[in-house]
Amino acid sequence: MKTIRLILASTSPYRAELLSKLGLEFEAIAPNVEETAQAHETATQLVQRLALEKATALQQEKDAIIIGSDQVCVIDDTIIGKPLNRNNAIHQLQQQSGKTIRFYTGLALYNTTTQQSETIVDTFDVTFRELTTAQIERYVDMEEPFYCAGSFKSEGLGITLFSQLDGKDPNTLVGLPLIDLVTLLQKQGVSPLA
Repeated sequence: MKTIRLILASTSPYRAELLSKLGLEFEAIAPNVEETAQAHETATQLVQRLALEKATALQQEKDAIIIGSDQVCVIDDTIIGKPLNRNNAIHQLQQQSGKTIRFYTGLALYNTTTQQSETIVDTFDVTFRELTTAQIERYVDMEEPFYCAGSFKSEGLGITLFSQLDGKDPNTLVGLPLIDLVTLLQKQGVSPLA
């Protein structure tokens, strides 16, 4: 029987750290996928498509189960991705101040041997405190959350920005829904507890 490789289609250190919680050996490989939304695409459709594109971008890898994930948030009916710079991060946090924002995280698993895939979208709601511009700027300068959807790192100082968190899996907010991932992996015969 061939050994199945587990591959995380991501260069995100946060996703790698989350996946390492499961105690499974895995490789992280960059998937080289364009992350632009298509016209009329909903947040659910976007993260589902991008998660699957990331996983299947590495389909040339032999005997592998590939994990793809993508995340966006929706502010005032607008899909928001990574801020990429200080000004955008400040603006995103100003838009979220005092509001409840929904985050959408797409998760895809692709088996290169069977060429089968499965995708799931998990949501997580974040209620932000009323934040002053000075608080927002101080936070952005301290953590530089430029590559995080929503402009914060909930696993760090970002937790101070919130008044309430609602969702089934707190890992979803960081970018990799581990509860759903364990379910998908078990369907492929991979279990952290095996």
